[in-house]
Amino acid sequence: MSILDNIQGHSDLVKLNPTQQNQLCTEIRQFLITHIARTGGHLASNLGVVELSLALETVFDTSVDRLVFDVGHQSYVHKILTGRKDQFDNLRQFGGLAGFPKPSESVTDAFVAGHASNSVSVALGMARARTLQHKKHSVLALIGDGATTGGLAFEGLNDAGSSGEPMIVILNDNEMSIARNVGGVAHHLSKLRMRSSYLGAKKAYRDFTSKIPGGKSLYRMTRNAKNWVKNHVLDTTMFEDMGFSYIGPVDGHNIGKMIELLKFARDTDGPVLFHVITKKGKGYLPAEKNSCKFHGISPFDPDTGEVISESKPSFSSTFGETMVELGAENPNLCAITAAMPVGTGLSGFEKAYPQRFFDVGIAEGHAVSMAGGLAKCGMIPVVAVYSTFLQRAYDMIIQDVAMLHLHVIFAVDRAGLVGEDGETHHGVFDVGFLRQIPGLTILCPACREELKEMLAWAVQKQDGPVAIRYPRGGDGAFLTGGRETLFRVGDDITIVTYGIITNEVMAAADKLEKKGIHAEVLRLRCIKPLDMEAITNSVRKTGKLLVVEEAQGVGSVGYELIEKLSQREVNVIYRGQNIGDRFVTHGTVKDLYQHLSLDADSIARRAEEVVRREK
Repeated sequence: MSILDNIQGHSDLVKLNPTQQNQLCTEIRQFLITHIARTGGHLASNLGVVELSLALETVFDTSVDRLVFDVGHQSYVHKILTGRKDQFDNLRQFGGLAGFPKPSESVTDAFVAGHASNSVSVALGMARARTLQHKKHSVLALIGDGATTGGLAFEGLNDAGSSGEPMIVILNDNEMSIARNVGGVAHHLSKLRMRSSYLGAKKAYRDFTSKIPGGKSLYRMTRNAKNWVKNHVLDTTMFEDMGFSYIGPVDGHNIGKMIELLKFARDTDGPVLFHVITKKGKGYLPAEKNSCKFHGISPFDPDTGEVISESKPSFSSTFGETMVELGAENPNLCAITAAMPVGTGLSGFEKAYPQRFFDVGIAEGHAVSMAGGLAKCGMIPVVAVYSTFLQRAYDMIIQDVAMLHLHVIFAVDRAGLVGEDGETHHGVFDVGFLRQIPGLTILCPACREELKEMLAWAVQKQDGPVAIRYPRGGDGAFLTGGRETLFRVGDDITIVTYGIITNEVMAAADKLEKKGIHAEVLRLRCIKPLDMEAITNSVRKTGKLLVVEEAQGVGSVGYELIEKLSQREVNVIYRGQNIGDRFVTHGTVKDLYQHLSLDADSIARRAEEVVRREK
């Protein structure tokens, strides 16, 4: 009989014995492999936290206690254990279960999570709110060792450690960076802490002193004496120096030990750092051997681990190949990534030119500032970063690159709608915030060949900052129409667009043609500065303008066009077709185009409405 079928939340988990807990972990792993093989999603990280998640949900009631995930890739097990198992058939699909924590989806999701390094800060805010409101629930932050490469994580740890707030930071260490930072004496102390006799004696002493007159003062005095000896005689971990009580490292696949230690951490007065060692991909050999591949994976064959769909050339792979070619020609060219060498296509550059490749970890602000330093001293840095993560470096782009007009190239990957990752990952804000920056040129290739040309131009011909924004995936059915802005001739309406959504615009123009409406399509290769001559000439002829953008409405290209056309005293009937002022849910790009009225049929209908309008 399946144990998983009877699990809906905390009240069911506390009834399980150790044998049932281990069986449940086996069932969860099989459930994850079976379902993610069909839908795609984040597999390796979730396989690695099965026991940890079960221990957390057993000790804590996440409908009341607050568990804050960092990034949230590893939240699937939490969702399974909190009553959402039956929704996994629609994981990451339009209208289905989100791939990240989402408070609107369940009360057990404490906070949205999609970008790294913020969990400790958020959890500290929640802990302080709890204390101010005189409540008693627990607050936890679950952060991976990779996320601690972001500076925000250390800002949060620094404040939380000195705050005195009862909270638990769970450091999920998959045997990468953090373990190497723990010294020999600290490791010895952590082994002592793992012994039940040590923990039992410590807890018994605390319980004893709480029951005798003056016991609390005695406990504080002996604790302070112990801390004095520890601080002056023994080496400590960096977390203890920050003010945390450190527990670990703990075997993250030993449920019983984690439950025991989590209960101890729960009852500790003050901030606790709970250091857990896990293995990404645990229990599924293909994911254990290649955790990077199975971090975020498309539907695959669960028997072999092979992805079902064929791998096609993408904008990212084309970018990476072009970087290798340009690197051979120019010894000053270097590449920077923020923990995304594979995702951005830079693995080849790393292999070919290891001395000119820099992976700075999840630290986008640092990546951009470092690029400014490289450029100021004569190098040509290319910062490859997803659009949604570039948001984290906005100040550095302005202060450390654009203000000095430095030759830094931003390869803005995953621009536009990215699909199943949803709100936290859509690259729909960069158009607005990058176009505000003086002196920054912004290029928008609509096919992979254009990306190659634009990257070569940015490296070889330009002397200031350039951003090249391109989408996830490949070309689709786009048919190139040349380098000119004027892409298709017509006299009834001007449709302006840029990037890969040109596919939908051209399909809409075909639909309009069948209705006797001749649309003139202007495809912008560059959205800053704008080709106002071509746009003005077209709009003077048609008198009607539709601007189609896969971006937020506020700060869009359409806004600037209307202002500049007004300055030129061009009278025009205008409509914008964009995302508007909203956050966009998850789903396939095709589903989202229809949801947002950015598909060919919707664009054609809107264009027809504009054509029928009178000035």
